Amino acid sequence: MRTQDTLRSALEGLTRNISRSLLTTLGIIIGVGSVVLMVSLGATFQRFILDQVSTFSGATFEIQAKGLEQFGKETNTLTEADAEALAKLSTVKNVAAVIFVAQKVKYGSEELSPMLLGTYKEIFTNWSMKLDRGRLLTDGDVKGGQSVAVLSSKTAEDLFGNADPLGKRISVGERKFTVVGVLKALGGALGAQMDTPIYIPFTVAKTMTSKGQYVDYISLQAAGNVDLASEDIKSLLRQRHNIENPKDDPDKDDFIARSFAQATAIIGTVTLSITIFLGLIAGISLIVGGIGIMNIMLVSVSERTKEIGLRKAVGASRKDILLQFLIEAVALTMLGGLIGIVGGGFLGFLLTRLAAKFLGNLSFALTISSVLLSLGMAMGTGLIFGLYPARRAAKLHPIEAMRFE
Repeated sequence: MRTQDTLRSALEGLTRNISRSLLTTLGIIIGVGSVVLMVSLGATFQRFILDQVSTFSGATFEIQAKGLEQFGKETNTLTEADAEALAKLSTVKNVAAVIFVAQKVKYGSEELSPMLLGTYKEIFTNWSMKLDRGRLLTDGDVKGGQSVAVLSSKTAEDLFGNADPLGKRISVGERKFTVVGVLKALGGALGAQMDTPIYIPFTVAKTMTSKGQYVDYISLQAAGNVDLASEDIKSLLRQRHNIENPKDDPDKDDFIARSFAQATAIIGTVTLSITIFLGLIAGISLIVGGIGIMNIMLVSVSERTKEIGLRKAVGASRKDILLQFLIEAVALTMLGGLIGIVGGGFLGFLLTRLAAKFLGNLSFALTISSVLLSLGMAMGTGLIFGLYPARRAAKLHPIEAMRFE
């Protein structure tokens, strides 16, 4: 039997009851639409997060006590001397020690609890912070213990509204600070967090806390190769902290040293894993749609038993019958898949536009790979769940089929 005859018979079988065929595809539409929706939203937020992290230089390192991330670990493990020793390495530059100050900030009737960082001018370069008005911290501020402050954009707005903060004096605990600079806004979800800290000279923060020789955080940049700088940093700190760690086991260290490039890679891996997981969970609904396809195809085989017998009597082979019903099953799932892709993509686009109103710049991401994956899953569902009804139809004996009532 010619292939075109098989295709024509399959098409006639589908169009014989259009309403039933469309209802049969509903499960596939929901399944494929869910996959496209989850994968596209996952890819959208992955791109958004990576774009936010890429604001910072990939050569920037953050070094902190392990106790800041792992409960029960010692928090006082990094010292000023560690920062000074790191500054002498040829593979690093722009070293800035940081002390966190836990104090309320007041101006007039306004009171906030932003993060206060006692640090050096190099922190602004490392974190890609740009000046909007005034000036940044200087070495003279640090050496002279000047009570000056640089405000992030959000904090400046919350404290002063539309007024110019420069030259104004704010209260940090019992101490007065003169505002000398305001930073530009980074924007976005991550930027919103970075638009709140207040920066004061390291020496001033040291007198306001009981940290002594210890620091909370060290920021620096690689002067060349990031991996080489990472090895030098870990080697120096292990030597200074008397840590034997020849196998580079991070559990043995009392500090965490990582670059923004490494953090970006970790974030990318995690968000990709979440996207795949969501896609697989949504794909489970395709099983329900596949079962619906199989049930309807079995009903179709029963209804068309005499037709199958007649076609076999005039020369159709088992292969022709098998192929006809497989084509019908795959055609139903592919139709549902196409509708599901359009519907899932459109819903994902609408949700992205809605989220952008709260998160800022957020661009919808629907990749060709996710579309092809969804179509492949739809086709696979048709083949898997259409095979049993097709085999059942192909095995019917022509004489018994023609006698069927």
